[in-house]
Amino acid sequence: MESQLYAYGLLAIPLLSATAIAFFFRRSGALASGISVGAAASILATAGHIIFRVENFEYNVEWIEIGSLKVSFGFLINDLAKLMLFVVAFVGFLVHLFSLGYMKDDPNKARFFGGLSIFMFSMLGLVMASGLITLFIFWELVGFSSYMLIGFYLEKPSAAAASKKAFIVNRVGDFGFLIGIIMLFSMFGTLNLTSLSEIFSTDGTLLDQAAVTTIGLLLFCGTVGKSGQLPLHVWLPDAMEGPTPVSALIHAATMVAAGVFLLCRTGFLMTVDALTVITWVGVATALFAGFTAVAQRDIKKILAYSTVSQLGYMVAAFGLGSLAAFGGNGHAHGHMGDAVVTGGVAAAMFHLTTHAFFKALLFLGSGSIIHACHHEQDIFKMGGLKSKMPITFITFSIGVLALTGFPLLAGFFSKDAILAVALESNSAAFYLLVFGAFLTALYMTRLWLITFLGAPKSDNANHARENGLTMTIPLILLAALSVVGGYASLYPEVVSGVISGIPHPDSAGQTTILIASLVAVFAGYIISYFFYGAGAKEDRLEQTVEPLHIVLAGKFYFDHAYDWYVAKVQQRVATTLHFTEQIALSGLIIRGAAGFAGLIGIGLKTLHVGSIHAYVYWFIGGLALFWVLAVGIF
Repeated sequence: MESQLYAYGLLAIPLLSATAIAFFFRRSGALASGISVGAAASILATAGHIIFRVENFEYNVEWIEIGSLKVSFGFLINDLAKLMLFVVAFVGFLVHLFSLGYMKDDPNKARFFGGLSIFMFSMLGLVMASGLITLFIFWELVGFSSYMLIGFYLEKPSAAAASKKAFIVNRVGDFGFLIGIIMLFSMFGTLNLTSLSEIFSTDGTLLDQAAVTTIGLLLFCGTVGKSGQLPLHVWLPDAMEGPTPVSALIHAATMVAAGVFLLCRTGFLMTVDALTVITWVGVATALFAGFTAVAQRDIKKILAYSTVSQLGYMVAAFGLGSLAAFGGNGHAHGHMGDAVVTGGVAAAMFHLTTHAFFKALLFLGSGSIIHACHHEQDIFKMGGLKSKMPITFITFSIGVLALTGFPLLAGFFSKDAILAVALESNSAAFYLLVFGAFLTALYMTRLWLITFLGAPKSDNANHARENGLTMTIPLILLAALSVVGGYASLYPEVVSGVISGIPHPDSAGQTTILIASLVAVFAGYIISYFFYGAGAKEDRLEQTVEPLHIVLAGKFYFDHAYDWYVAKVQQRVATTLHFTEQIALSGLIIRGAAGFAGLIGIGLKTLHVGSIHAYVYWFIGGLALFWVLAVGIF
C-alpha cells in the first residue's frame, strides 16, 4: 500500500501546484514561481525515494467498465520507469530553477510556472502508467501542456501559429496511436502492459501475424508525432517560439523522449517488419535533420534539428537492437520480451538519458546567451561571447563536445553503444549513422565557433554579460552530468539494469566502431573550422555550395509541401464536401423535406376558412372520394 501512495503523491504534487497557481496566484508571479519550483524540488525528492527505496511494483484499480472494456488506473514501476522518472524529475527541477532567472521580469510568469507544473503532472503520469488507455490520456495531456507553453507569448502571431502546428501535427500521429490501441484491445481483450507482455511471451507465433505488424506500426505513429520523426517532424523546430526553458524541458529532455519511451514499453509486440520500418525511419530522420541543421542561423532551431537527429538515433537504436534479437528465420531467440529489452531498449534508453543531460545543457545555455544578448537568436549577430560569458562558454563547450561524441564524455559512450547495435545488425545503417555523427560535429562546431569566438557582431553581443546564479548553477550541474553520465558503472543498481544489455562487440568490432566514430567526429571539427574559422561574419558554406545551401536552409521544403497539400488538396476536398453537404444534405434532404412538410401544412391550413358552407362542401367531396375508393373504380 505504501508504494502506490508515493506514486499518487508524485502525481498530486504538480497537480496541486498548478491548481493553486490557477486559482489563487495568477497575479502573483513571485509566489507562483516559488510554489512551482518548490513542487519541482518535492517531485525530485519523491522520485528519488521511489527510485532508490521502493521495490518494483504494479498497482491497478478498476476505473471504468463498459461491457467487455475494463479500464484500470494504475502504476507500473520497473527499472525502465525509474530511469525515465530520474530524467524527468532531475532535468525538470533544473529547468524550473533556471526559469527563476530567465523569466524574472516577465509579467506573465505565473501562467508560465503553472504551465510547467501541468506539464510535470502529465509527463509523470505517462511514465508511470500501467495500461495503454491511461498512458494515452496522459500522452494527450502532455500535448495540451506543450501547446499551452509553446504559445506562451500570446502577443506573437508566430508563437500562436507554432502552438497550433504542434497540436495539429501531433494529433495526426496520435490518431494512428489510438487506432493501434483499439486494434490491440479487439485482438487480446486487454490493454494492461504486463498482461500483454505475458501473452506475447507465451505465444511466439503472434509475432508472425500481419495484424500485429499493423498494430506495431500504428503505435509507432504516436512516436513519429511526439518524437519528431519523418514526416511529422515539422512541428518541433517551430516550437522554439516558446520560452527557452520550455525548449529545454519539453523539446530536449522529456516530452520528445516520450515517443522513444513508448517504443521501449511496447517493444515486446514489435515484429520484424515493424522493426525494419522503425529502423529506417530513425536512420532517415537522423540524416535529414543533420543536413538541415547545417544551414540554420537561429541558435534554437539548430539545437531543435539536432534534437530531431538524436531522436532518430534513439529510434534507430531501438529498431536495430530489437532486430538483432531475432534469428535469421524471423523468430526471436527465447522470450521476445526479454530479448527486446536486452538490445534495443538498452541502447535507446542509454542515449535518451545522456542526451537529456547535454541537450538540456545546450538549450539552457542558449537561453543564457539569448537572455544576455537581449533576445537575439541569430548566431551571425553574436560572436565574442567567450570572454563576456565565461561560465556559459565553458559549460556550453562541454555540451557541444558531449553531443558530438568527444572521447570519454557522455555522448561518446551512448553514441558508440548505438553504433555497436548497428554494426551487429545492419552494416549499411552503421555507416549511415557514422556519417550522421560527422554532420553532428559539423553543425555544432559551426554554432560554437560563430557564437563564442571572433569579435562581437552586434551591439547586443558587445554588451552581453554573464547571468546570475539561478541560471548558471543548472548549467554547471548539467555540464558535470554531461561529463560523467556515460559511465554506466556510476548508475545505481535499480536503473543500471536497463542499460546493462548493450551489446559488446569483439575486439575487431570495437576497433571498427572507435576508428569510424573518431574519424567522423574530428573530420566534422576540422571541416567546420575550415569554413568558419574563429567566428565568421557570414555563412561561408552558403557561398561555397549555394544551391545545396538553399535546399538545406529551406528544410528540404517539407513545410512548402504541407502548405501546398493543405491549400490545393485538403482545402479543395473540404470545400467540395462542404458544398455537397449544403446542397445535398442541408438543402435537398433536410431543408427540402422540411419545405415539403411546410407546403403541406400551408395547404392544410387553407382548408380552415371558418365557414360552415365550405366545410359541407369538403365533407361531400370526402364522401365522394371514399365511395370511389370503396367501389374500386380506379
